[in-house]
Amino acid sequence: MSSIDSLAQEFGRLPGIGTKTSARLVYHLLKGPKVDLHRLATALSDVADRVRPCRVCGSYSDDEVCGVCRDPSRNAKVICVVEEAYEVGAIDRSGMYRGVFHVLGGRLSPLDGVGPEKLNIDGLMSRVGAEEAGAQEAGAEEVILATNASVEGEATAVYVENLLRPFPLRITRLARGIPMGSDLEYVDGTTIAEALAGRREMARP
Repeated sequence: MSSIDSLAQEFGRLPGIGTKTSARLVYHLLKGPKVDLHRLATALSDVADRVRPCRVCGSYSDDEVCGVCRDPSRNAKVICVVEEAYEVGAIDRSGMYRGVFHVLGGRLSPLDGVGPEKLNIDGLMSRVGAEEAGAQEAGAEEVILATNASVEGEATAVYVENLLRPFPLRITRLARGIPMGSDLEYVDGTTIAEALAGRREMARP
């Protein structure tokens, strides 16, 4: 196999990248300066050698404990549970959340062979019910289940919720509802039902 085919094959392993797209990526890189290729290779090597799961939350970091878990301005008593590490940034960029996170590393999917033992659930139980070594005070007063609105995501949230029930803490879920700018005519029934269930009383003037 040629070097070009080998690199295209590696690109093709990435989610959402097909055979044609992987080939275009390779030829795009080849058309540019060689320094760009070396910079990409160095970045990939650094990620492979330096990045690891955070010992506390399971997100990825160059350090043993990630920046969010080390941040003393964060409320360590509120833990937002997400499926994947990249979802931490999505929530953090909203600017509306100042608690900490816990990354499960996936979601329950029996058809794909993903059971509870393959998720970072034991780590969450330790953070909730036992003292966690580190700079921040351990334990939790609230756990926010921020799994995705899919069948697997909902099943994962229900499973984790049942495990958390014995603990004296508040368990919440992200509100589901109608996206801004959407017409009701085109919104599916499940989303409308969730929006109705999570409706709020209007503030009186």
